[in-house]
Amino acid sequence: MQNRNIITSSQNSHIKLLRNLSLKKYRQQTNKFAVENLAIIYDALRSGHDFQELFVTRDFIERHQDKFEYLQKTSQTDGYYMIDEALNKSYSQLDTPSGITAIYPVRPASFEEGKSVVYLNGVKDPGNIGTIMRTALAFNVPNIVLDSTCVDIYNFKSINAARDSIFKLNITEDESGTWLKQMKGILPIYAANSNEGVSLSEIKGPEIFCLVLGGESHGISREIMELSDKIIRITISRQIESLNVSCAAAVILYKLSGYN
Repeated sequence: MQNRNIITSSQNSHIKLLRNLSLKKYRQQTNKFAVENLAIIYDALRSGHDFQELFVTRDFIERHQDKFEYLQKTSQTDGYYMIDEALNKSYSQLDTPSGITAIYPVRPASFEEGKSVVYLNGVKDPGNIGTIMRTALAFNVPNIVLDSTCVDIYNFKSINAARDSIFKLNITEDESGTWLKQMKGILPIYAANSNEGVSLSEIKGPEIFCLVLGGESHGISREIMELSDKIIRITISRQIESLNVSCAAAVILYKLSGYN
């Protein structure tokens, strides 16, 4: 990645693309998403996930020379684009632009048979989505399925929370809402609920499972609750009503995955 191209105009097609990628509809149209986090870009490349395009400021190169040299030597991309701070700020979704942006292709939907799944129903907070993804990877749950009511996983807040798990997990979007019904009888379906169900402490995790987690405000839909094989709850202090969904995910996955 030795070729350097300098961009100076905010009307340049690459800069327009970067601005557009802040919107879900353009991410879907182009099948691309942007990452503005050096640690994610660096770790992704180390694990074999290369970017399609890279944009950096001169200040960024001076501050991160060693890691930038690694990106140059390791990436199979032809070159990179040099931009100034004003251009970076014109499209950045960060309060303080990082000086680096990489564009990646959205990976095709995938699913690893014979492995556990986290199914997300109506999770709206991008930080929670990303944290759940990272937690799933930590507990060797390689499959994430999101229904159509969830926030977009390629939202920049989701990506910053998910870190490089965004590249390592098998991700499927259940647009029609039929995926879970098709899994009935194939995987035991556990629905997490803060108010009812069998205590998690009484559950002996099966070898593989499908854990359903619901949105922050309304929880899991009644239809999915009725479809589930078992409803489970985490016993917590009476001083608090419920756990954040990403915290609950960590506790339940720790138990079900046999780490306790």
